[in-house]
Order: sequence, then C-alpha cells, then structure tokens
Amino acid sequence: MAIDYQKLKNRKFDDVVHTYTQRDTMLYALGLGFGADPMDRGQLRFVYEDGLKALPTMAVVLGSPGFWVKNPDSGIDWKQVLHGEQGLKVFKPLPAEGTVIGRTRIVDIIDNGPGKGALMYSEREIIDKKSGEVLAASQSTTFARADGGFGGPAGPKKSVHAIPERTPDLTTDITSVPQAALIYRLSGDYNPLHADPDVAKSANFKQPILHGLCTYGIAGHAILKLLCGYDPAKLKQMDVRFSSPVYPGETIRTEVWKEGAGKAAFRCKVVERDVMVLNNGYAEYAA
Repeated sequence: MAIDYQKLKNRKFDDVVHTYTQRDTMLYALGLGFGADPMDRGQLRFVYEDGLKALPTMAVVLGSPGFWVKNPDSGIDWKQVLHGEQGLKVFKPLPAEGTVIGRTRIVDIIDNGPGKGALMYSEREIIDKKSGEVLAASQSTTFARADGGFGGPAGPKKSVHAIPERTPDLTTDITSVPQAALIYRLSGDYNPLHADPDVAKSANFKQPILHGLCTYGIAGHAILKLLCGYDPAKLKQMDVRFSSPVYPGETIRTEVWKEGAGKAAFRCKVVERDVMVLNNGYAEYAA
C-alpha cells in the first residue's frame, strides 16, 4: 500500500491522557544516567523525591500515540522507518508528577522520489490537563525509507542548524551504563530492538542499541549541565538530527558552541568508535 498524501496528512489522532508519577520521573532520569555520581546534587534533584524536578526532555515520552505507523491504513512500510530528527520547545517546566494530554498532528509529508524515501513531519503538544496550558511541543521527523514516489510535494524541507568550523567552547562526556536501554524502555518504548539480542542481530546490529530518544535525553543532560547549571526551567528549545545508533555502555561526548545570548549549536559523538551520533544540534536557553 502506497502513502495516500491527503489521507495521511489529515489523519486524526485521539488525545492521549497520560498520568505520570514521581517514580516515573525518576525512572526516566535514571534511564539517561542521572545519579551516576551519587554526590552530585545537580543530578540528584532529578532522581530523589526531596525537591524532585522533571527533566525538560521527558516531554518527548509523554502523551505519545504509540507506534501507529504499523497500522496498515497508514500506507507506510513500518519496518523501513527511521527516526530522523527530534525537536522540542518548552513553554513551562514540567511538573514532577501530574496528568497531561498529548495532542498529535501530521504537519506534512515530503516525497523524495522513487527509491529515495519520504519525510514525515509531526508535532505533539503536551498540555497540562488541569490548567489547559501547553507545557511543551515535540517535533519529530520520520524517514520512511521505502515510501518515496507517492506523488506528494517535494518540499519545503526543514533546514538544519550548521555547526561552526572552530573548536567547541564547551565539552562534556557522559558514559551510559550497559543496561541503559533496559532501564530507558520502562519509560514506554518496548521495541525489542533495544532489548533482544536476536532481534538486534536480525536488524544487522551486533547487540541491542540504545533508543534514539535516550541518546537525545543524554544530550539534554549535557546541555543542562553545560549551559543551564542543571536548572530545568532554563532550557527552552533543543533540536537534533540523528546520525548513527549508540550501543549501551558507550561514552557520548557533547560538544557545544555558544552563538550569542541564550543560543548554542551542539553535536554528539561516541568516543570509543569516534562516530557522530547526533548532529546539527541547536539549543535555546535562559542565559
């Protein structure tokens, strides 16, 4: 089944009501490696109930409609999809516990042509159920590798943020634990690719890989540390392009370039393999 452009673009998603607890908030942070240094009070505030804070990047796992592209009526070959880009705008700090509404829509689908795949841009608002306020908006680009040539528009395509050609201003290394994917999946993504060695090998990986959104969250950890002093209220926006998967246990080095008041470019690479895993990163923060 080929993509039906109008049908997919106008697809209606039911609102997803998502109640999360302090335990969920702490579990999400633990999946990103927070608490690795038990004496670091900057990290402790995200994994300890006394004064607990929610990480801004947790918004990307709240109110999700699930892996809906697997439904036959989507017209998408779900086995050939990749998470291409992830963005997040934060309007108000997430509470440490609460109930939110996830409201998803398809923004556009770009046809790269036969044999070249398609790009699907989607957005999900995270709305506080009690107040009705929009807390955050998550933007995602899905690369449907097998679905080009359906007759849709060839643009406009989203631009990516350029990385400066100079030495980074700030750098930090965060080492993931070997069981990182097994912890992170408890925040809602149970894809066996991240847990089952046989499934991973069938997808041509030597072992289960880390969730892309876990790598995104680890980058968020680095940005909070380097630019926000571990104050979650300071992070306003964070956009990345996914370049390559990470294996649990690897060290992720985040390089940051300051680009004026409250703006920065960044990228992440795996130190052990010298492989870029996140690129064209852009962050806005309260300076």
